Amino acid sequence: MDISWWGFTALAAAAALVGFSKTAVSGANTVSLAVFAAVLPARESTGVLLPILIVGDVVAVLTYRRHAHWPTLWRLFPAVAAGVVAGTVFLLWADDAAVRTSIGAILLLMAGVTIWRRRGGADSTKATPEGKEKGEERGDEKGEEAGVVAGKGGSGASSAGRVTARSYGVLGGFTTMVANAGGPVMSLYLLSAGFRKLGFLGTSAWFFLIVNTSKLPFSVGLGLVDGPSLLLDAALVLFVLPGALIGKACVDRIDQRLFERLVIGATVLGGLQLLLR
Repeated sequence: MDISWWGFTALAAAAALVGFSKTAVSGANTVSLAVFAAVLPARESTGVLLPILIVGDVVAVLTYRRHAHWPTLWRLFPAVAAGVVAGTVFLLWADDAAVRTSIGAILLLMAGVTIWRRRGGADSTKATPEGKEKGEERGDEKGEEAGVVAGKGGSGASSAGRVTARSYGVLGGFTTMVANAGGPVMSLYLLSAGFRKLGFLGTSAWFFLIVNTSKLPFSVGLGLVDGPSLLLDAALVLFVLPGALIGKACVDRIDQRLFERLVIGATVLGGLQLLLR
């Protein structure tokens, strides 16, 4: 790949932002997605970005592995698998413009739905006894911090919660396969389910490590991951760890309300960037 020094510098900064997003503000890597798509052809950019995301996922799992909520993960995986298959079929015929427009519209729609639900729903900054119990069952030192608000989809007890999980799961699988843009979709689901910071980061870390790793065979089959893309990845992954360390240092200084606003703001920004390119 023929990349200028300015282009490589932009990709390196975007790789560092991937690390930051994995340990601090999930969804912020939609900016990285836009940078990669600006420097590289859109389809090729997804293949280059995927291994970098996986490295960031490994760092995030090592950092927050104790805070994952596995019942939520198992509930999501079947729907995500369906979305990944649908995304693979879409990539067989879609051009770059169709990919950008579809993903941008989905991100903005999901952000709008989440804002609407939060304005009329419960305050997710208040952990319930059920949330505390879930956190304690996972061995968290702060059960309340990692808890899930009851009745918001985290418990999965209601049929509405199951439908919500499946809907977000399919959209998350589709967007992550098509443009590595599943982060904002799943971030919005975890926020709507009432996850607080540590539970949010731990659950999303395991989710994306598993999902992104499972995408590799599909991406190789589509020709998105090949020798030249992996050579570029070998240089860019060096910037992921510093970004992750900065994110880890910052996350404890971000309160819950600001955390949620940053996640939603990053989602809107990413959607607008994709639509306006």
